[in-house]
Amino acid sequence: MRYWRADIKGGTCFFTVNLAERQKTLLIDLLRASLNKVKREYRYQLDAMVVLPDHLHAIFTLPADDKYYVTRWMLIKAGFSRYLPNSPVV
Repeated sequence: MRYWRADIKGGTCFFTVNLAERQKTLLIDLLRASLNKVKREYRYQLDAMVVLPDHLHAIFTLPADDKYYVTRWMLIKAGFSRYLPNSPVV
């Protein structure tokens, strides 16, 4: 499947991200740590975020000369997964 992706530098993007195991609790502190780590390395403005029990919605704006939101989400999701404890999350 080929996804359509916007190619606009400095664009504002809306995202919905689901948990892999939707029955587990979302750990807010781990998510915040991952968002902040990526933000230090790859600037973006977090305009809005709604965190629900099994998914989140987010809007962020990229720098005027940057269009690579895919990299940011990949790193945020990977970082969050790495922060999870080895034991099952309930």
